[in-house]
Amino acid sequence: MEILIGFASALWLGILTSISPCPLASNIAAVSFLSKKITYPTLVFISGLAYTLGRMVSYAFLGWIIINSLLSVPQVAQFLQKYMGKALGPLLIFVGLFLLEIITLRLPGIALSEKYKNKLVEAGALGAFLLGFIFALAFCPISAALFFGSLIPLALSSKVGTLLPLVYGVGTGLPVLIFAVAIAFGVTSFSHWFGKVTKLECYMRSITGLIFIIIGLYYTGIYILRLF
Repeated sequence: MEILIGFASALWLGILTSISPCPLASNIAAVSFLSKKITYPTLVFISGLAYTLGRMVSYAFLGWIIINSLLSVPQVAQFLQKYMGKALGPLLIFVGLFLLEIITLRLPGIALSEKYKNKLVEAGALGAFLLGFIFALAFCPISAALFFGSLIPLALSSKVGTLLPLVYGVGTGLPVLIFAVAIAFGVTSFSHWFGKVTKLECYMRSITGLIFIIIGLYYTGIYILRLF
């Protein structure tokens, strides 16, 4: 049961990351850019799929490196085992406040020039894969909070922690793939659905933020204040 909860949580965090305004806008812009450079819908779909896989692999690879690096050092592993429960409560509260936009933070981003974008697109599916891989590393505040502040601590405290970044990557890829299919087959109401998803993301993020704060308070009460 604990493993299923971990997988479900990682998948949900991935989906929430993908439909957050900053990643969603960059994903749609990238897939739209790919579609303008390719004549046939099938090739657009293949490029969109490659872009999505690039994002998934990027998150999975980065998470795997961070988790294994931390757990491979005995002192760090012992420290995490001893203090992770205590740190998880305040960390979840912080991420929850961040998702509710009570706390704000600016992060430097990664940008590609039109020249390099064109080169990647002309490289076909491999170029689209690399474009997705690079764009996934351009963390905005919300995606950084969800990945570093929620997924990584969850993975460090889970028995199947190294698999959770992969599941998270799948979650980030699902909505992107849907938009890639929509663009490839020329869905006329695309902008309408973009607005719907943006509004839905606001509610989903707020609900997730509240849940994080409640769980964080519970963990704080158990491991720090010893109330339960």
